Amino acid sequence: MCGIAGIIASAPLTPLQRARLDAAAAALHHRGPDDAGIALEGQVGFVHTRLSIIDLAGGHQPIATPDGRLSGVVNGEIYNYVELRDPFIARNGYTPLTHSDSESALQVLFAEGIDGFKRLNGMFALAIHEPGRRRVVLARDRLGIKPLYYSVQPGFVAFGSELKAVLALLDAVPAVNPDAVAQFLEHEFQGGEDTAFAGIRRVPPGVALSIDYDLTITRQRWWSLTDVQPEKMDQPEAERRFSALMEQVMTEHMRADVPFGLFLSGGVDSSLLCALLTRMHGQAIESFSVGYSVDRQRNELDAAQTIARRFGTRHTSLEITPEALLARIPHAIWSTDELMRDYAVLPTSMLAERTRQSLKVVFTGEGGDEVFAGYARYRKLAIQRWAANLVAPGSGGFRTQGRWPRGLIRQVFAPALRAAAGGFRQPQIDAWRAAPRSWSALQKAQHNDLVTALPDNLLVKVDRSLMAFGVEGRVPYLDHRIVEFGLALPDALKVRGKIGKHFLRQWGLQYVPHDHLFQVKKGFHVPIGTMLSADFLARLGPLLAASPAMAQWFDPAGIRAMFAAHARTNAHTEHIWGLLHFAIWHRIFVEQGGRQPALAEDPLDYLR
Repeated sequence: MCGIAGIIASAPLTPLQRARLDAAAAALHHRGPDDAGIALEGQVGFVHTRLSIIDLAGGHQPIATPDGRLSGVVNGEIYNYVELRDPFIARNGYTPLTHSDSESALQVLFAEGIDGFKRLNGMFALAIHEPGRRRVVLARDRLGIKPLYYSVQPGFVAFGSELKAVLALLDAVPAVNPDAVAQFLEHEFQGGEDTAFAGIRRVPPGVALSIDYDLTITRQRWWSLTDVQPEKMDQPEAERRFSALMEQVMTEHMRADVPFGLFLSGGVDSSLLCALLTRMHGQAIESFSVGYSVDRQRNELDAAQTIARRFGTRHTSLEITPEALLARIPHAIWSTDELMRDYAVLPTSMLAERTRQSLKVVFTGEGGDEVFAGYARYRKLAIQRWAANLVAPGSGGFRTQGRWPRGLIRQVFAPALRAAAGGFRQPQIDAWRAAPRSWSALQKAQHNDLVTALPDNLLVKVDRSLMAFGVEGRVPYLDHRIVEFGLALPDALKVRGKIGKHFLRQWGLQYVPHDHLFQVKKGFHVPIGTMLSADFLARLGPLLAASPAMAQWFDPAGIRAMFAAHARTNAHTEHIWGLLHFAIWHRIFVEQGGRQPALAEDPLDYLR
């Protein structure tokens, strides 16, 4: 697990560009605190910062093939590198230089071109230089577990694992993209290929970009979820197939030369991972859960402790206060990089900090709800979807509403932001329309989340919050084989009445008791209302209204009116949180170029 960055130029790299590669390496140090490498080759410069997980002694990067025909940098884990090694040796006649999983990415590109990435099981973002073909290939894993950004500039293309690294490679901080701000406020994240910065884009999941020395970019989609075909099977057949598949996936995911642990919420997904890891590892693992000193009735600590005792894990329960969460806000916003305001980044950040005291690798249950249809939004009646689609057409009645009422938008948004707000649903509409007509409404809804909210929201939280502390998160439910299996399952196996994720719960009865697997889903609660106390809001409102950075996007009088209304009704916690997040993000990334905050700071200091 690592950080990567680099420059592809239309002329030999300049001394300034070489110095900027050093700056990009510094910006990515948190992703790879164990080692760093920079390689310069004519018009191409690569940066790699390493978190050592596999082949601790020999996995230094940038990495190259023995004949020097390919060199590259890879972020992630390619779990089936063991199976790929011998066939590669037999086919190409030479032995790889290392036992690193990352080298397999070069092997498959060497042997089969971009289509070779289909052989890779895992999570990755990579850049591979092919001097003989005068090109660099940027590619990202199928589900977008690992991030990769790029920016086309006069005379060069810059890329990096995080926005912070790309900013370090540019001449100046780009303008903020108003469409991104509108999407962030309305959906809590900003999706699609564009980012919050004009001219910085995401490499889409399952896509490779070939960039030649003239900076011409050719795109190739090497994997698509839309190729999945629905299948007919009953519960027993599905369980037999899934058991064999999950055994293989977990076997591959458990490969590491360092110990691993588990984030244990006590929900269905993490409980089943706990059972599988304990059985297959053959010894007690470390597990971690988080809760709060307030709202204890909504804590997940008791459920997690029950599972930890059942499977004999070495368990840590982290109980945190609202004050500690509030002080973590600036660092969490810096770490997530994107305009993404999922409250759960705060406890996840603190959990990652604690985990890093003993481990570099932790398993998490992300993806189970998207893959096996666990969310309540998947269980809407056909008449409900029909009515919602009438009001907001384009996405089959799925994800039709934003978080800001129209009246509040007119009151608080400045003209430039109001103009952008009308298109906030476009990524969801595009995803719905891309789904095959043969799919059911449930499958289309799953697909919508898997290509929008998952890579641009949920996985941003997981990757950035953990990697800010040099912790690798492994997400076996998002192995592409599991995703394809879950999407292809008949609807009747996934949803039964008001019970989502029914197949996974039923399959899991061999490991975990019925009452635990079929309990009502609680979700990952964060006590935001308690954090944003009346005293804090009384100080926050005037600072937001007076901020010059905010004035470009919001109406100061509208901000004051919203705070006054909230004091009477307590109705705008989510909206206030969005403004606070944007203001701090703007200070860190636009005004300060990505400067790293301390782990605990007063959020209001970023508005003064």
